[in-house]
Amino acid sequence: MTEVRDLNEREQRILQAVVNSYITTADPVGSRSVVKRFELGLSPATVRNVMADLEEMGYLQQIHTSSGRIPTDTGYRYYVNYLMRVQELTLRERNRIEHKFSEKLNDADEVLQHTSQLLALISNQAGLAEAPGDDHAYLNRLEVLDVGSQRVAMLIVDNYGRVRTQTVKLKETVEQDQLQVLNRFLMEHLHGVRLDGLSAAIEERLRSFLDEQRKTAELALRVLGHVPQHSSTQLFLEGAGHLFSQPEFQDVDRAREVFDLFEERTALTDMLRGALANQEHVNSSIHIGRIAGSSGLEDISVVASPYYCKDEPVGMIGVLGPRRMPYSRLTAIVDYTAGMVGRMLTRLAR
Repeated sequence: MTEVRDLNEREQRILQAVVNSYITTADPVGSRSVVKRFELGLSPATVRNVMADLEEMGYLQQIHTSSGRIPTDTGYRYYVNYLMRVQELTLRERNRIEHKFSEKLNDADEVLQHTSQLLALISNQAGLAEAPGDDHAYLNRLEVLDVGSQRVAMLIVDNYGRVRTQTVKLKETVEQDQLQVLNRFLMEHLHGVRLDGLSAAIEERLRSFLDEQRKTAELALRVLGHVPQHSSTQLFLEGAGHLFSQPEFQDVDRAREVFDLFEERTALTDMLRGALANQEHVNSSIHIGRIAGSSGLEDISVVASPYYCKDEPVGMIGVLGPRRMPYSRLTAIVDYTAGMVGRMLTRLAR
């Protein structure tokens, strides 16, 4: 990518005009269009010369010799970093977001699925929401039940109210009184432990257990070895169809690349994390072009923001769309929604 360097006021005004025009129309921008739409007090010849300079510096590009110009990734980045002002949400827009969260949502997965739907609806782009992984969830309840034929069922409830069940086949029959002892043991030693560290927590204490306690701990390890691990790549995606109505993705090959990306949730989560890499603030970040190291997705951008539960970042939400997204408005939407998600999850967490 061309190194971003400072621009003078005239260059900034013309770059901003080109970006704003292209975001709105998706058509290459010519000098006469800039003069007519933005009333910069400059002649078409002057604007044309400055646009040529901006192209030479790597901020604009001309797809065809006879066409106008469009922003490059470098041009978008300069616009986002130096020229864009985050749009203030109106009271009506804030109320709309809050109203969408007013219905009863019972656990974190419902909240995040609802969030991805909301972001897609409001942004008219694809809405993404990463659920808290097991590295950010803590055990609230774990119960083992006999289901017969040397099989037991585990019921696991985390601090976000999410419930999962798992059936385990054991080599031995576990009597009812053993199950009662096991359940008391599990809750005594694992309540409040991170879900991705349940077995490790028992193993750490195993050396200090004696006799019956040790036998119970060993049974616990055999059962916990079957606990399904939910990685931090669990992602909710809504509104993918919005992208395929955009001019950038009318080409079949480009549309197929985007569709393939949506099928790969790990890559999408990496995309969100990449957009937030090295961020020292809690607000959203914008990633422009060549998402997640892919060479075929230059036309994709992401506006992403972390959400916080009890002052800890536990996941991310975002909007995915073409590079010419209205970044100013979407940044405000994503930031505000991330705050709502964090407050809801903090209330749910027990």
